[in-house]
Amino acid sequence: MNKSDKVVIIISTAEKEKVYAGMMYAVNALKQGWMNDVKLIFFGPSEKLLLSDSELQEYLNEYLELKGEVTACKFISDNDQTSEKIGKMGIQVEYVGEMISNFIKDGFVPMIW
Repeated sequence: MNKSDKVVIIISTAEKEKVYAGMMYAVNALKQGWMNDVKLIFFGPSEKLLLSDSELQEYLNEYLELKGEVTACKFISDNDQTSEKIGKMGIQVEYVGEMISNFIKDGFVPMIW
């Protein structure tokens, strides 16, 4: 696997259109085989937006069906008191700073939305 075939998509914005674009890329990168490995991480204001937007939740479910693994930042969700709700959506709630750093060290290209 080429290092350029791996991407970690970090969605941190509170802007729905940008969250949608990042999730759409993640789903299509898997469906179309554009990338061999796609990681999806919610980090920051996007976590709250995801909880309240059914359209984004549909894209989340489509990604989960394809990949089965999404992560959200535990520090942020604990501060927002949303960790339990996020976990019930099928998202792993973990501290992501070291995780993101390790993905980059392992050759994943970061895309930040």
